Amino acid sequence: MKIGYARVSTDEQDPELQVRALKAEGCDPVFVDIGVSGTRKIRPELTNALNTLNEGDVLVVWKIDRLGRSLSHLIGLLNELGQRGVQFKSLQDPIDTTTPSGMMHFQLLAVFAEFERNLISERTKAGLQVARSRGRRPGRPRSLTADQCFDALLFMHQGRSLQDVARQYGVAPRTLARALDWST
Repeated sequence: MKIGYARVSTDEQDPELQVRALKAEGCDPVFVDIGVSGTRKIRPELTNALNTLNEGDVLVVWKIDRLGRSLSHLIGLLNELGQRGVQFKSLQDPIDTTTPSGMMHFQLLAVFAEFERNLISERTKAGLQVARSRGRRPGRPRSLTADQCFDALLFMHQGRSLQDVARQYGVAPRTLARALDWST
């Protein structure tokens, strides 16, 4: 069974071109999101389309950017479909996992997405290393100072509970417990 998905980003756009192409491809049903950006995580009709798909079905879109804007999101979604035994086809792009060449194009996309993730990771690690070498502590600032941690330990040794001391400093008990582990 072929299931179609179409999307337009604004209410003023007309999805008719996509819908006609999907129906000509033999898609029934066709799910259409209107006025929904591809970057939004919640797309009701995409969710309905994904819930309708069964093993052996094919999800068909007019163009791959109708499914999503982020390459990593697309790769994740297509991998998820593949694990469910669902194929994917884009009418305007050379991606059709029902054919060997279409599968090759998908795998090339996946390789480039992984390469991009690795490059981002390397740059992030290098940036953190430079920041540390300059004496900066990257990340979120600590909730409690060293003096506050010392005072909190004193209060707890005097018999006050972790919850009571955390409330005094306006932090969650788990935050206080972690802070005390860091400063001891």
